[in-house]
Amino acid sequence: MSNLREQTEALYEEYQLTIDKEVMQIIDQATQDLVASGIGQSCLQKSSKIKNFTLPDAYGKSVTLYQKLEAGPVVLSFYRGGWCTFCNLELKALQDRLADIHGLGAQLLAITPQKADGTLETLEELGIRYPILTDKGNKVARELGLVFAVDENLRPVYEAGLGLDIPAENGDDSYELPITATYVIDQQAVVVASFTDANLVNRFEPEEVISVLRKLYGECVV
Repeated sequence: MSNLREQTEALYEEYQLTIDKEVMQIIDQATQDLVASGIGQSCLQKSSKIKNFTLPDAYGKSVTLYQKLEAGPVVLSFYRGGWCTFCNLELKALQDRLADIHGLGAQLLAITPQKADGTLETLEELGIRYPILTDKGNKVARELGLVFAVDENLRPVYEAGLGLDIPAENGDDSYELPITATYVIDQQAVVVASFTDANLVNRFEPEEVISVLRKLYGECVV
């Protein structure tokens, strides 16, 4: 099986071949502008302590980060929504290594601003067996500095070209989303590894997540 980077790069190359060139230029320019904004470096990074939060999962059950940390480290992954094919590749890649993550005594949580009904579809379609939490209004993502507004030139591309209504998907009036972000958090709520990137093609390899957990905690019997 190819690694996650190979999968996302192959998907991007496919889009370059199949999507109208003018549309692709708008997408690429919006990505370049977002990267240039520096959001990928100004958001929460390694060695920082993450604040506690409580969010509902797709079934309405409340999940509190610090309660999860009582049982072991947490891998926390933010994604845009089930409509994002790059995000889905990452969610599935993490699912494929879920047993390894659990075997190291860690837990995996994903967070999205998308409404719960969309998340339920993602759970079923991708066979996800870890909690996906609903961050309505991007409140937690905003505290971490991950939130950006979709470029105004890109909004009609999403709506007309892809049939994507982000406000409807998220259940609010904004066009706000989180950048790609994955954190490994220790039991003291300190971020021991972080991957934050404004380019949606780039993702934290699950193998690298597992490597971090192995170095920090070693093999666990759970």
